[in-house]
Amino acid sequence: MIDISKTTEAKSDQLNSDDLIGGPRTITVTRVSANEGGEQPINVFFEGDGGKPFRPCKGVRRVMMAIWGNDGSTYAGKSMTIWRDPGVTWGGMAVGGIRISHMSHMERDTTLAITESKKKRTPLTVRMLKVEAPAAPVRDPEVEAAALAAAAQGVASFTAWWQSDYGVANRASVGPVLGECKRIAKEFDAAQVSDTEEEPPM
Repeated sequence: MIDISKTTEAKSDQLNSDDLIGGPRTITVTRVSANEGGEQPINVFFEGDGGKPFRPCKGVRRVMMAIWGNDGSTYAGKSMTIWRDPGVTWGGMAVGGIRISHMSHMERDTTLAITESKKKRTPLTVRMLKVEAPAAPVRDPEVEAAALAAAAQGVASFTAWWQSDYGVANRASVGPVLGECKRIAKEFDAAQVSDTEEEPPM
């Protein structure tokens, strides 16, 4: 597959509605900051934004506030699906705009009345976004046993194993027992010191 959507992205310092012509996009927020002096005063940075934050309009900001609250610093790690609404007008012309269809961290689908003009309020339904939990790491009993065996010989032994080619290649598999390995290694060293201490003179 040759994805040509990347070749149609608008040259701008922010995400534009034209960037979503190819279809909706689900983004995960990394941080929110103020955009001082701009008509759109909030930057919503997200994973893979390429330095082009999403700057939501006032109506979309109201949606985010209604569902996620007023504190933008709590948005990190939350996700939303955004899409291009071709019916958004500016100066009497249809120019398109970014809207939200789904959001994570909500208990139920929510319908809000969004103000489009002084005389017009439009209902908008935001649906629950189900974010799949990351898959649990696959455990490797053989690697775990090797790590524990090295730890049983002390900190120096486990450190050498950890830095070996085998240890480096399998560090992800050691994760579930890493804490136990450290404890065992330290206890072994402590026991060795205790055994070599001289008895006090009588």
